[in-house]
Amino acid sequence: MNILIVSATYLEIEPLLLQLNFEQEVNQKLKRYSYNNHNIDVLVPGVGMTCTAYWMGKTLSSKIYDTAINLGLAGSFDENLTIGTTVHVTSDRISKLGAEDGESFLSLVDMNLIVAEDFILNQGEMINTIPVKNSVIDALEKTSALTVNTAHGYENSIQKIKTLFNPQVESMEGAAFFYACLFERITCSQIRTISNKVEKRNRDSWNIPLAVKNLCDTGLQILNTL
Repeated sequence: MNILIVSATYLEIEPLLLQLNFEQEVNQKLKRYSYNNHNIDVLVPGVGMTCTAYWMGKTLSSKIYDTAINLGLAGSFDENLTIGTTVHVTSDRISKLGAEDGESFLSLVDMNLIVAEDFILNQGEMINTIPVKNSVIDALEKTSALTVNTAHGYENSIQKIKTLFNPQVESMEGAAFFYACLFERITCSQIRTISNKVEKRNRDSWNIPLAVKNLCDTGLQILNTL
């Protein structure tokens, strides 16, 4: 299979990459590996939707992939999702994409700005209708996500976003990954491991080493069962 793995940073997937066979550097963001007879391109676009959108578009325009997998860390709004838990994000949306109207929020749907070609958006939400068929992925808890430019760390804004969208996890790239893959009709899955709770910023309560380990363990299991 021709597989595309996308991760915002090398930190999140470095233990996984050590298990793959490096082949070549395609460009400054894309490296080619092999593993179990699979050809695996690893794209590390950088943090945020803008980087992810640009490099996803550039990459998908130059090669056809059988499947794409987004591996990354996430913050959790859901008290039942403990730090170190790996989840399968099946729906995502861009946080507060719209306009303020006093204390109210108007989405693109409210303003009639979602046009016919944006068929991917379901009331502003992207639902993954073409997930990767894989037993390891199927066993993960399915969650809803929010993609943000600013990670939440203020109680008032956290409560507002819960009221608006009630997401379970947040990242800074997921929706951009979904948008590109769904438009190109590439089977895809977004896999994330919880590194922290979404709360007032408290790095002492984060556990990035555990989250990276669990994420990469799951990523390797997925590759072993594709």
